[in-house]
Amino acid sequence: MANLGFVGLGVMGGRMVQRLLDAGHSVAGYNRTKSKAQWLLDLGMKWADCPRVAAQTSDIIFSMVANTEALRAVTEGADGILAGLSAGKIYIDMSTVSPAAIRATAKLVETKGAHMLDAPVSGSSITLEEGKLSFMVGGRRETFEKALPVLQAIGPKATHVGANGLAVSMKIATNLSLAVQMLAFSEGVLLAEKSGIARETAVEVMLNSVMASPMVKYRGPFVLNMPDEAWFDVNMMQKDLLLALEMGRQLDVPLPTTSITNQFLTAARGMGLAEKDFAIIFEVLARMAGIKTGVME
Repeated sequence: MANLGFVGLGVMGGRMVQRLLDAGHSVAGYNRTKSKAQWLLDLGMKWADCPRVAAQTSDIIFSMVANTEALRAVTEGADGILAGLSAGKIYIDMSTVSPAAIRATAKLVETKGAHMLDAPVSGSSITLEEGKLSFMVGGRRETFEKALPVLQAIGPKATHVGANGLAVSMKIATNLSLAVQMLAFSEGVLLAEKSGIARETAVEVMLNSVMASPMVKYRGPFVLNMPDEAWFDVNMMQKDLLLALEMGRQLDVPLPTTSITNQFLTAARGMGLAEKDFAIIFEVLARMAGIKTGVME
């Protein structure tokens, strides 16, 4: 059993800590709002007063935050993770952030005699609870091998993809397809509905067809009823699409479907739907088609 630290106890991070505690690990956690972590303290998690303390008291320290700015906020400064690192420790960031930021942070980690992995995940809170979450991991292979048993306490599949920054690059390449698929699925449902087919019937047929990817099967029913709590909201998804578009520009890779899908997320924000799950793309397209969906009621 390992002494672990965890910074960022949101929807995904909190559930990850729960799995680590269930596996018998000792976890010291930090979150900007302590009250949101109370349920984890009740399960036996220790409280760290700042990211530095979480790193000082652990052999492996995790972070999972919203964006590149948040990563800098929890790693830098007198109370940041970097200040708590020492030789032999492993720092694993699970956030979807700029690959350049990961590489820069990894260099700072190395100056402490510690090692860094970027390990974003594939899946949602439901996937995590079902024990089906998978990791893509960047960094030294020997560091990956050391951390693997702890990663597998969270999710069963972890794939080493190369050097620092490449895992988050892989995650961005994967995530752009989620939003693009949701837009295409919405187009199909609305086309069927406006031709006279009941929406419920169209969804049932499409979810049992060859186009039904795991993501579509999870989120397809949202076009009938949106969840009260977003699994992955518009702002977070647009952050990932903007990272993808930036990479596309840098690497000379055209991303036409990503570009148009990004505009639908901008439209969702303009309609006041930024905190909804990104499946709300369906609502945006439906309004343009003159269809009342009822999913917002």
